Amino acid sequence: MIKRRAVTAALKTLLESTGRPVGLGRMPQAQPPYFILYDVDTSVSGAPFADDNEDLSVVYQVTTVSGPDPTVQSSTGSLDQAEFWADKAREAILRRDPDTGQWATALTVAGARVVCRELETEPGGTSDPTDGIISYVQRFRFDLTPA
Repeated sequence: MIKRRAVTAALKTLLESTGRPVGLGRMPQAQPPYFILYDVDTSVSGAPFADDNEDLSVVYQVTTVSGPDPTVQSSTGSLDQAEFWADKAREAILRRDPDTGQWATALTVAGARVVCRELETEPGGTSDPTDGIISYVQRFRFDLTPA
């Protein structure tokens, strides 16, 4: 059986390859910008607990958070910053090598092979600029099969 915890850890590592910190379900101990990774949905094909060969489909929400620059008094987060890092997350997850067609950034899960990565929904920016913090929401689906 594919371990969900292993998928979460692999996706966290992939997002960290952008150079920004990632919190699992909460703010990381870091200044913005950063990502928050949420486990949203899981489905399996067939008998998930009786068969080690079942496929897994998981959905994660990646919330990009922009915020004030701690070195600039009265600064705030910006939609531009949130969109920039949302683009970086989307690129890290979905970009493919044009020559090989393979994903450009590895999503390595022990005992599984990732067969699909797709953007499921992108509500976009979610906060009021006067709040000083802007977030940007994207949900991604990953389909895995036992290796």
